[in-house]
Amino acid sequence: MTRTPRSDISANTLEFETLPLVKPTGFREYDARWWFGLPSEEKPSELNLYGVQALGEGLGTLMHERGVEPNIAVGHDFRHYSLGIKMALTAGLMSAGINVHDIGLALSPMAYFAQFHLDCAGVAMVTASHNSNGWTGVKMGIQAPLTFGPDEMGRLKEIVLNGESVARAGGSYRYVDGVREAYIADLTKDIKLSRPIRVVAACGNGTAGAFAEETLKRIGADVVPVECDLDWSFPNYNPNPEALEMLHAMRDACLENKAEVALGFDGDGDRCGVVDNTGEEIFADKVGVMLARDLSAIHENAQFVVDVKSTGLYHTDPVLKANGAKTDYYKTGHSYIKRRVHELDALVGFEKSGHYFFNAPLGRGYDDGLVSAIAILQMLDRNPGKTMADLREALPKTWGSPTMSPYCADEEKYGVMDSLVANATADAEAGVKILGQSIVDVNTVNGVRLTLEDGTWGLMRASSNTPNLVVVVESPTSEENMIGMFREIERRLAKYPEIGEFDQKI
Repeated sequence: MTRTPRSDISANTLEFETLPLVKPTGFREYDARWWFGLPSEEKPSELNLYGVQALGEGLGTLMHERGVEPNIAVGHDFRHYSLGIKMALTAGLMSAGINVHDIGLALSPMAYFAQFHLDCAGVAMVTASHNSNGWTGVKMGIQAPLTFGPDEMGRLKEIVLNGESVARAGGSYRYVDGVREAYIADLTKDIKLSRPIRVVAACGNGTAGAFAEETLKRIGADVVPVECDLDWSFPNYNPNPEALEMLHAMRDACLENKAEVALGFDGDGDRCGVVDNTGEEIFADKVGVMLARDLSAIHENAQFVVDVKSTGLYHTDPVLKANGAKTDYYKTGHSYIKRRVHELDALVGFEKSGHYFFNAPLGRGYDDGLVSAIAILQMLDRNPGKTMADLREALPKTWGSPTMSPYCADEEKYGVMDSLVANATADAEAGVKILGQSIVDVNTVNGVRLTLEDGTWGLMRASSNTPNLVVVVESPTSEENMIGMFREIERRLAKYPEIGEFDQKI
C-alpha cells in the first residue's frame, strides 16, 4: 500500500522532501495538471516528486483494476524538469507491476502513436502543454486512441488521494529507441505535395521544434522554420498558437518570407494554429469548416464532430450541405471530442482550441498538430490557383466573439451552471424571445448553447481547467445581433454574485 499523499505540505520543510505532495485540484476532468514550483518560490508547489511517484502507483493500480495489459508507453516534453517527473512516474508505475516503455522526448501525439507502434494498452505523457514554465501534468489513457475522461480521472483521484494503490511484483523498464523516426515515417507515408508549398513552421522553441520542420519537408513543403530550436526557457514567447505573441510572430514571418501559410504548434504538438498568406489569423473552428468542405468533397456523407464553442457554420454552410456532410456538436475538451469521434466513427473532430482528431483513413483518431498541418497543406495542394486567404474569404460571413471567461470559483461554477441551464431551458419552453426572436435550439450537452431563428447563438459553460465560466457568441446576420446576444448573456450572469469579472468583453 502506498503512502497517502498530503495536500498541505509547506515549502522549505523536511516534509516536502520526505512525504508525497499532491494537490487534489490537479485532477481535472480529462487530464492532470499541477504547479511544480521550487520550495523557495512564492507560489507554493502543488506537487513534489514523491507525489508524482504516488500518481504512477495509482495509475498502475487503475490499469490492473480495469483489466488491461500491464504495458504503458511514457514520454516527456521539453521542460527542464519533465524528465525527472517522468522518471518518478515510472518508479511508481513499476512498483505497481507495470512494464514501462520509455520513448524519450516526445510530442503527445507521438506518445499516442507509441501505443499502436509498441502494442501498449496504456500511455502517460508528461507535459505542461501550452502552459508556462513551472506547470506540469500528465495526459493518460488505457484504451487507444482514447484518453481519460471524468470516470477514469475520478477513480484515479480516489486511488491516489486515499492511498489505495497496490504494490505488485513484475514491473519493468526499458528505453525504446527509434520511436521518433517511426512516428515521422508514419505521418508522411504515401504523402507527397504536387508542388513545394512555402510554409512557416512556428514552434515557440517548444518540443514541436524537433519534429515539425523535418516532417513537413518530407512531404515536399518549402519550410521556413521559426523558433524551432529547443529552449525550455521560451525566450521569444510561450508556444501557444492561440496567444497573440505567437500569432504575431507567425504573421510577420509569413509576410516577410512570402509564405502561403503559417502553421504554429503548441508545447506538446497536439494543436495547430493558422495564419493565412495575408497575415490574417484564421480561428481554428473556421479552419475546420475549410477542411470539412475539402474533405466532404472527397468522402461521401462525411460525419464530423465539433465542440459547442465552435461556429454554427458546420450546420448552415451551403457547401457542407451540398456535400451531404453531417455535424454533431459535443462537449468541449480533447478527451470528449476524441471519444465522440470514436463513438460515431466520424471522419474528423474539430475543436475551437485547435485540437483536430483525424480518424481512419486520415489518422488514428487522436489529436495531432502535424496531421492537421499536413491536411491543411493537402487542402491547398488540391485547390490550385487559390490562396489560403481565398479559401477563408469563400466562407459565409459571421460575426463572432473570442472565448471570454468570467471568474467563478471551481467549488461554485458547476452549481451556477446548473441553474443557468435550467433557466435557459425553461425560457425556451415558455416561448421567451431574445432579440425579438424565438429560441429554436437548446443544446445542453456542455453548459447551454441557445440558438435563435436567424442562427445567432450564445454559449455559457463551466471551464474544465480553470475557475471560470466560458462565454462565446456568434451571429451569421450582423455584428449588432452578436453583441445583442452577448448583452443577453451578461444580463443572465449578473443575477449570480458568484460570477466575477470577465477577462475580456465585446
